[in-house]
Amino acid sequence: MERPYKIFQSAQELAEAFALELVAGINVAVENISPFTIVLSGGSTPALLYSVLAEKYGRKTDWRTVHFFWGDERCVPPRHPESNYGLASRLLLDILDVPPRNIHRIRGEDIPEKEAVRYSDEILANTRNLNGIPVFDHVILGMGEDGHTVSIFPGNNELLTMDKICDVAVHPSSGQKRITITGKVINNSDNVSFLVTGHSKATAVEQILKKKIDFPAYAIIPVHGNLTWFLDKDAAEFIR
Repeated sequence: MERPYKIFQSAQELAEAFALELVAGINVAVENISPFTIVLSGGSTPALLYSVLAEKYGRKTDWRTVHFFWGDERCVPPRHPESNYGLASRLLLDILDVPPRNIHRIRGEDIPEKEAVRYSDEILANTRNLNGIPVFDHVILGMGEDGHTVSIFPGNNELLTMDKICDVAVHPSSGQKRITITGKVINNSDNVSFLVTGHSKATAVEQILKKKIDFPAYAIIPVHGNLTWFLDKDAAEFIR
């Protein structure tokens, strides 16, 4: 499968374009009276997206049937500055009219191994499934300079293919534990979007899109869904 991409002049333009597409999908679900499940990411680009969604669509969109999940979480309390949940909560969720039961956070403060099991059960209970694997309507992903996505780092390829829904990962430099959804779950989604910005990501982007190297992000190819890479001009420096 090809990895289609869209290039934007700035991170702001990227965030606004993606927000428009995401909200269009939510509106279709609202019209069909069906829940819409989103997997959120951490990082600077999603932070910009959250601000755009809150400012432009906070009151114009019916968020009451949207269910929010996270692709990964550091093993820290929710108010910790490194918490992915905390970031989304401050910039987006606290502003939207979302029922608390629709916010499915990873409990980073709990024992990681037990939380990975609990969160797997929560995902199963609140999503559709295909062949026994959860199906999300839209998964939002970032990518690191080393080609990692969620908390699947180079050298942890077992997280891409294992049958578990969630597992515990370890950051290769800091040794910090994280809880992450696995590759099979991501690849079972209806829509997967990478949001990638900045010169520092340009080499990894070029290597993945031109199929030169096997980074974890390279293995994200939905089985039945759609994949799109949203890039600013800096991240797309070597592929234009």
